[in-house]
Amino acid sequence: MMRLRGLIRHRKGNSLIETALFLPLFVLLLMGTAQIGRITYVYYSVQKTLYNLARLVGTRQGANLCDANDPDILNAKNFALSGSSDGGDPIVAGLNADMISIRLERQEADSDILSECECSITGCDTSLGGQPPQYVVVSIPDGFPITVSIPYLTLQTLTFRLSVRVPFGGL
Repeated sequence: MMRLRGLIRHRKGNSLIETALFLPLFVLLLMGTAQIGRITYVYYSVQKTLYNLARLVGTRQGANLCDANDPDILNAKNFALSGSSDGGDPIVAGLNADMISIRLERQEADSDILSECECSITGCDTSLGGQPPQYVVVSIPDGFPITVSIPYLTLQTLTFRLSVRVPFGGL
């Protein structure tokens, strides 16, 4: 009988030690999973913001796409970033209009290659009489940084270099 009690106490001690060894690993795994979820959410939110901006810019009639300071382009950027053309708080923290680049593309006549359409009379500047572009490309050329934070682990900052291409249909 005495021997049985000693075994039971010994087993309780083993489970306490096993729990103490396993618990930090479990918490680290749980926090890593939460960070992966956050990174995925930010990635898709930035991707959706760029897509919305590309669609807004690609369907603006009369907007001068060659002028970055055109009021229609600035309003489209503000609307895509914050949901308001007045430019409130951004939907994705840290993403601002200065990070976003809008490029116009056209397919070359003799090949299937897409190239950037220059802003000139012979290019895509419709305000000067040029032909409209075929595609609008919205991107973040320098990338969107996101910091991964898991306690006791030193991780680098991830940089998303996203780009969205949509057909132009504004004219």
